[in-house]
Amino acid sequence: MTELKAVSLAEVSDGIRKSVKPVSILWQAPDTIAFVARGRAHRSEFHADPSDEVMYMIKGEMNLHYLTPEGEEKVALVREGEIIYCPAGVRHSPRFSPDSFLLVLERKRRSDESDRFFWYCEKCHAELYQAVRHVADYREDPVSRVYEEFYSQESRRTCGKCGHVTPKPAG
Repeated sequence: MTELKAVSLAEVSDGIRKSVKPVSILWQAPDTIAFVARGRAHRSEFHADPSDEVMYMIKGEMNLHYLTPEGEEKVALVREGEIIYCPAGVRHSPRFSPDSFLLVLERKRRSDESDRFFWYCEKCHAELYQAVRHVADYREDPVSRVYEEFYSQESRRTCGKCGHVTPKPAG
């Protein structure tokens, strides 16, 4: 049997604060993943997980943008010390500052499952781009990888409906 050991979320958060990586994996077991994420200065995509997700706000607060089945964007405010459940398949965009920290618990991806990342036009809300990835290992930082992909080509950021070009984030 594996030795059971508690983890200090304060120490993990402090370690991420000093690191360039925005995520610290607590564990990747055969069926579960747990990680602590630092907020990003700019988050614009919506993410759809193939499994349910539970998020606990360790420090700070988060605006969890999400899309209803009808496509309406709503925002759930999650304050420090609060927890929220996000069902599988709900397109959501966790937005919180770089000095805030979030604990995420979810099921490890099965070999036939993919995560989906969506960007929408800021002007007309048409879908701009979708990236589909099988995320076998969260240490690969899939969110940062799809951000690099989206922002690397202007054609991916240009709306086919209204022509608006989503600008690259500053910095």
